[in-house]
Amino acid sequence: MTTIEADEDERAGWTVLRLRGELDLLTSPRVRRRVHDAVAAGRHHLVVDLSGVRFCDSSGIGVLVAARRLLRSCGGLLRIVLPEAGEGHGHVTRVFAALGVTRLFEVYEDVPAALAGEPLAAPAPAPAPIPPPPVSPLPRTAP
Repeated sequence: MTTIEADEDERAGWTVLRLRGELDLLTSPRVRRRVHDAVAAGRHHLVVDLSGVRFCDSSGIGVLVAARRLLRSCGGLLRIVLPEAGEGHGHVTRVFAALGVTRLFEVYEDVPAALAGEPLAAPAPAPAPIPPPPVSPLPRTAP
């Protein structure tokens, strides 16, 4: 049976939502509800601590992407605590990387770093667009 435990507290103007357990199809609606409740209460700066999550599937990632969108729509911020791959953390980190969503989030090693705004690594700059090749006019031919 999959379970998720969630608790939250307020720190330095941020709501810190700590998750423990499995974030999957069965438990993600509870996390979605916690995020919506926080926003409805006017708390628009949220840190989601995934350091206690031992399993996450695409529906869990979907909840986080939706939370990011919701918070941005009301001028808020979402920060994710996703410890480097280590004991118990490798799976969640691999899921983020495999789905290519790590770049969507501000990712931090721990809650104090998230509160201080010290990300693990700066997001990679977007590549410069490649200009189209020059177009030379077609030669005119006599009729």
